[in-house]
Amino acid sequence: MDAREPLKLRERAYDSFTRHLLARDVRPGQFVSQRELVELTGLPLGAIRELVPRLEAEGLIRTVPQRGMQVAHVDLGLIRDAFQFRLFLEKEAMALFVESVSDETLATLRADHERVLARAFREGNTPEIVAEAQAIDWGMHDTIVEALGNEIITKAYRVNSIKIRLIRQERTRIDGLVEPVMREHLAILDAIAARDAAAAVAALVGHIENARSRALGVDRRGFS
Repeated sequence: MDAREPLKLRERAYDSFTRHLLARDVRPGQFVSQRELVELTGLPLGAIRELVPRLEAEGLIRTVPQRGMQVAHVDLGLIRDAFQFRLFLEKEAMALFVESVSDETLATLRADHERVLARAFREGNTPEIVAEAQAIDWGMHDTIVEALGNEIITKAYRVNSIKIRLIRQERTRIDGLVEPVMREHLAILDAIAARDAAAAVAALVGHIENARSRALGVDRRGFS
């Protein structure tokens, strides 16, 4: 057997669990057993047993005495913590991104946003367009952080992104928000193109705070 096979199984188990979590096949607050995770992922029990400590360490599940494993529950504490972590990290990443991003990458990001904005104007906020806009939104934020080239930061950011996406699914609705959010992103891209780090960071902070406010039930715009 390939010595890397156990590692491959662990990674497959993790990828499968997070994919099902974001697909809402398991829900925040739900109790699950290892056997149920085997059925969900289609992977052997050994891989699931090795997966559980990682999920616990990342705060995606917790063990409740006499009840079993509980998927992370979306509450005010999770919202505050996840968005605070995101703000700290993305503000620093943005300041460096402004200096390092190529004109070609910026042009691609702008074209993606303008394309989905034009489609939304023509066709309305259909489920397909909303999904495309959400992918473009997350993709830009991922690009900013991954440009740091720091594997430790990227991994931590990806775990936090899972929590942010759980929050969005449970707490916010994005219908009708494609245009304002794409315009917020375009304002960020304008500041980056001008190589104005302070303006780019300020626009980013406003964008993320809008999303946090919606998750907390405050009437502000944004679905990042």
